[in-house]
Amino acid sequence: MTMQDAASGVALWRQVADGIERGIAAGRFAAGEKLPGEIEIAETYRVNRHTVRRALATLAERGLIRAERGSGTYVEAQRLPYPRRSRARFSEIVGAGGRGPRGQLINASEEAATRELARRLGLKADAPLIRIEALRFADRTPICVSTSWLSADRFPGADRVFASARSMTALLAHYGIRDYRRSSTRITAGIVDATDAARLDLALGRPVLVVDSTDVDPGGKPLVTKRSRFAAERVEFLIENN
Repeated sequence: MTMQDAASGVALWRQVADGIERGIAAGRFAAGEKLPGEIEIAETYRVNRHTVRRALATLAERGLIRAERGSGTYVEAQRLPYPRRSRARFSEIVGAGGRGPRGQLINASEEAATRELARRLGLKADAPLIRIEALRFADRTPICVSTSWLSADRFPGADRVFASARSMTALLAHYGIRDYRRSSTRITAGIVDATDAARLDLALGRPVLVVDSTDVDPGGKPLVTKRSRFAAERVEFLIENN
């Protein structure tokens, strides 16, 4: 840090943040690349680790980097183009973007259908449902948390199937359903809650895109209805007419 920098009136943490941001813009730190550790950054800029932490926190709040617990800090990848079409498949969308799709079961349980869920699935109120909470990734980056509901009578053991397959498409294929389409989609904006913030590695207060959707079989019979919360800074929805 030069005397001119110190006298510039710009806070030290801001100088560190600006320097890292310039490095990202210039390509010295590529998307998905792990940044140097706090000690190395502190030595480079001749500041203390508290200053480095504040700089990194600022960059994380702006969506430029992401801290992974126990691993390090990584440069955020560019937003994932995410087409919204009747036959959208998460694995195909992520793969088309040159990234590796992965699903992770958070938990699964049985519950009775509320009136709204029963309406979406064409069932009677209080019909038994299987609820599946899952986290979906593109490479190492968490993209969305989804809550899905299926009929427990039509898909017995769906929780165990998903735990193994880690894909809704593979789950439905297990029950002989090779084709399905999106019958309805509703997108709203929201603020991430504490639970999803931890799952998505987002700071509290960051925006999410909430997608409520229902998938049906070729005959139009509802299969699964879900609510997905996407990290808004990591995706861009593309509305396709088809």
